[in-house]
Amino acid sequence: MITVEVGLRERAYAVTVGPGARELLARVLPAGVERVAVVTQDGIDVAVDPGVPSTTFVVPGGEEAKSLATVERLCRGFAAGGLARTDAVVAVGGGVVSDVAGFAAAVYHRGVRYVTVATTLLAQVDAAIGGKTGVNVPEGKNLVGAFWQPSAVLCDTDTLRTLPAREWASGRGEMAKYVFLGEGAGGEAGPGAAMLGMSLDEQVAACAAIKAAVVAADERESGRRAVLNYGHTLGHALEAAAFGPAPRWDLRHGEAVAVGLVFAALLARRLGRIDDERVAWHRTVVGRFDLPATLPPGASAAELVGFMARDKKARHDLAFVLDGPRGVEPVHGVDPDVVLATLADMGCAP
Repeated sequence: MITVEVGLRERAYAVTVGPGARELLARVLPAGVERVAVVTQDGIDVAVDPGVPSTTFVVPGGEEAKSLATVERLCRGFAAGGLARTDAVVAVGGGVVSDVAGFAAAVYHRGVRYVTVATTLLAQVDAAIGGKTGVNVPEGKNLVGAFWQPSAVLCDTDTLRTLPAREWASGRGEMAKYVFLGEGAGGEAGPGAAMLGMSLDEQVAACAAIKAAVVAADERESGRRAVLNYGHTLGHALEAAAFGPAPRWDLRHGEAVAVGLVFAALLARRLGRIDDERVAWHRTVVGRFDLPATLPPGASAAELVGFMARDKKARHDLAFVLDGPRGVEPVHGVDPDVVLATLADMGCAP
């Protein structure tokens, strides 16, 4: 097992990575827990034993589960099942489950403790760590939520053996992001680039360690933590544009982020922040993870810019996380015409 500490003083916790990590659940539950609400999702066949009485709640599959209606159903179920403020919620699943269960834990009784058993690559390398919980509304992804740190995160890499290929792609998009976040200023060698040659367990732990360091420095995203959204501004816009009963394209989260990474590199080059070689490195990393680098057919530049303007980093302007001489950092006040021109470079319709 590999253990990564998330150093948040009184809210500090450990991320444990390795085969069979879920078997540690009873040991990592906070002291005083007498009952557990296990929240999981349709199709997740991962059994856990919390060592105390538990009730299981199953939320629907897909992004549709990330809604205020789901959170209300969970909280009403917690109340009906007698979950006390001293008890805990256990999320078993991927990023959708940890987002929804964590948000429900944050608002039920004004906050109960929770533990995440991450079963997908996306959750293990990113979504389950850092305490960002939330749900979607029609106006955008993750616009309603809370910062609520887990008591522990268990990344059982055995659960990845049966992961569908598209779910692997979703996690690899976040791994590609961490390659760049793990580099030094100006792309100097660092743990990020070394990650390409690591074993899976080591890669998951490396991503967790990079994220843990960023979260410890800026828990509530007042500054540095925004870099964790690298590639996500366009990525979230692509997801939001396709969200609904009749999506126009099928992109998993990590695939959308991969396209967003290439877009961010092209935008940074257009702004004079990086050169052609650095753009090529972005394409190389995305390719090494077998991820897409092009926009889906039918994408509208004007529509995507509209969604990007609603991004959480925005302050009534267009804001992006971009590479540059000081490394990856937030950049505010980007000219919409420059964004539209960059999307046009990628073959996007007006």
